[in-house]
Amino acid sequence: MNGLTTDTIINRDALYALRELPSESVHCAVTSPPYYALRDYGLTMQIGREDTPEEYIRRLTVIFRELRRVLRPDGTLWLNIADTYCGTGSKGSSTDPKNPKGRNGQSVSIARKAAGIKQKDLIGIPWLLAFSLRSDGWYLRSDIIWQKENPMPESCKDRPTRCYEHIFLLTKEKKYYYDAAAIAEPISPKTAARYRLGRSANSKYAAEIPGQGKVQGLNRARSGGYYDDALMPTTRNRRDVWTINTVPYKGGHFAAFPPKLAETCILAGCPKGGVVLDPFFGSGTTGLAAKSLDRHYVGIEINAEYCALARARIGGGKT
Repeated sequence: MNGLTTDTIINRDALYALRELPSESVHCAVTSPPYYALRDYGLTMQIGREDTPEEYIRRLTVIFRELRRVLRPDGTLWLNIADTYCGTGSKGSSTDPKNPKGRNGQSVSIARKAAGIKQKDLIGIPWLLAFSLRSDGWYLRSDIIWQKENPMPESCKDRPTRCYEHIFLLTKEKKYYYDAAAIAEPISPKTAARYRLGRSANSKYAAEIPGQGKVQGLNRARSGGYYDDALMPTTRNRRDVWTINTVPYKGGHFAAFPPKLAETCILAGCPKGGVVLDPFFGSGTTGLAAKSLDRHYVGIEINAEYCALARARIGGGKT
């Protein structure tokens, strides 16, 4: 592993910890940095409490630049990030009056003003970060939508309730490890029937060019029995909308993402026996998923309490 100690949790600031890891030593990174201006974990050097969105993006870009050095040439980064609305700037460290320290001892939204952005504007944090990373040398390969059928309720009455976040797939090089079969989806019965029967020129599946009545080249008729049962595919390539519900977690970390989300990224991005890195380890979901899939993990977390929580959850990660 090029001198890399695996199945370990490092209690340190992400940037400084990454600088001490050997180059090209991990296969894959799966992470979710603290979102901009939403939570205060009460720590010096924490991410997410910067004065401006631009400063937040700059700090993350530097951290992920160092992570790119640590990735193998065929490595991938799976980056979960959500957006933030611009506030009034008048609420300071606003909290729920029933829970002055937040639901888990964390102050909530700081409701920052932002230059050039109006109050109530969606800031666009995910794409600001994605474009910054692309300019910094990453290949931006996919914007995956993580859809939640059980999103947090919102009291807003002037816009839809948010039910998705972004997962950006970024790579170090043009060619990289990606196991499409490991996360393939089963084809639907309707698709199987269509493959089995084929299409005819007057089939409802034969698309026409508007105003011309001609079948498009990509949808020309296929004869019946295009696939027989022996050759019938059972799966299709994974789409870029993933419906994965959040799951309750009784630990002290409020912003844990579901293990299934981390598992899907790891299956696609890291071979068995490989190393998965999470520079914002939190409660250790990435490490838990890696261990369950016969991969190794390295977690970096600035909060000592979360390090202890993750070790207990995973089962004894080294310090």
